[in-house]
Order: sequence, then C-alpha cells, then structure tokens
Amino acid sequence: MDTLSTNNSKILIVDDDSSVRNLIQRFLSRKYQIESAADGKTALVLFEQFNPALVILDWNLPDVNGYKLCQEMQSRTNVLVMMLTSRNDEADKIKVLAAGADDFLTKPFSLAEVEVRVEALLRRVRYIQSSVSQRLTFNQLAINSEAREVTLNNKALALTALEFNILHFLATHPGQAWSRTQLIQKIWGCDYVGDGRVVDVHIGQLRKKMEVDSSMPEYIKTVRGYGYKFDPPDNTAS
Repeated sequence: MDTLSTNNSKILIVDDDSSVRNLIQRFLSRKYQIESAADGKTALVLFEQFNPALVILDWNLPDVNGYKLCQEMQSRTNVLVMMLTSRNDEADKIKVLAAGADDFLTKPFSLAEVEVRVEALLRRVRYIQSSVSQRLTFNQLAINSEAREVTLNNKALALTALEFNILHFLATHPGQAWSRTQLIQKIWGCDYVGDGRVVDVHIGQLRKKMEVDSSMPEYIKTVRGYGYKFDPPDNTAS
C-alpha cells in the first residue's frame, strides 16, 4: 500500500445542493485542498484546472447525469470518484458502480463516514508496481502497464482506471483463483469499507467490453462459490 501522506490531496466536490456541498467542503478543508461546483459544466472546467485526486460527485446534477460526468472525468485522468446518491435500492447501487465509481455514499450520511471513506480511497494504490512487466500479451489481448492501455484484436478497449487495475492484477497471476475478499484487499485496499458486490459489478463491466459473449467468458472465469481467475484461451503469456 502507498505509505505517503494523503494530506493536502486535492478534492473536487460536485453537488447542486449548496448545504451539502458547503458542509463537506468546510469539513474536509481541514486536511485537504478543496474546490467545489454546483453543476457539471463548472465541474469540468475546475477538473481541468485543479486536477483533483478525488471527485465527490452527486449522481443527479441539473445539467448532466453523474454517470456521464464520472466516465468523462475518468477518461481524462486516473481520478478516484466517490458518488453521492439519495437512492438506496439495489439497481441504483449497481448503476453507480457500473459508471466506474470507486465508492458511493447514500444520503443522508455522517461527516465521520465521509472522512473514513475519503481517507481509504486516497490511500488506494493507483499505479502498477515498476517491478511488474510493462507489457503482457495473451494471444490477441495486450496489456501495457506503462501506458495503461489494453488492446484486443488490435482494437483499444475503453476501460476505466479501476477496470484496468482489476484486469492487470488478474492477468499478472494467470490461472490463479482469487476470492472476492482477496480481490478487494489487493485492488481496493485492506481498508476499503464499501459494498463487497463492487467486485461482481466491475468484473461484469469488464466482460462486456472484452468478451464476445459475456455469459461465456474466455478470459475472466468465474470460480463457482469462490471468486474469479484470469484464464485466457491457451493460457500463453509473453
């Protein structure tokens, strides 16, 4: 895990509710550099100027859907995103995670919980260790850790930062089965406090992007009653 201090990290808060936005901003500004926005347009401008490490993003904004804004930001940088939502049903939680969010909080929430979640996210390793090979190839699948790019059949896959981390980790241990708990510890970090189903959601998103038939995956296999493993067609890496 990254042992560097997370103090002075930059956080962008995006919420059209001024009371929520200002409350979080005042609370977190004790430790972090904070900027805030009330809409998506302003948020993107600040995002480019401020270059935050973490965005706390409301799911419902007046001018843009949080889903689209999350994906837009993560397509530009390796930013962490924590989504705020007032909905608590299963389908909405899955939508939030499928958008690429690293974590989410359901309103109303306590400031103590915000602090714990933020600290856990900022400690998360968001880079690939230099000791790991910069390029992995499995037949038509190529994973470039330095450029954080994945190609399949010579076509680039549009993966979120978290999806890349999951795929890269599994691909560096081909044939090895990992439980959901182990994957959370290795990829999200030992102090992750969110929903454990986040693993299933992101594996599902990965399969949609890289499998011909996501119900019969060729690369990321389900280990029944346990978890997942990366097991490409002939298990040949270079």
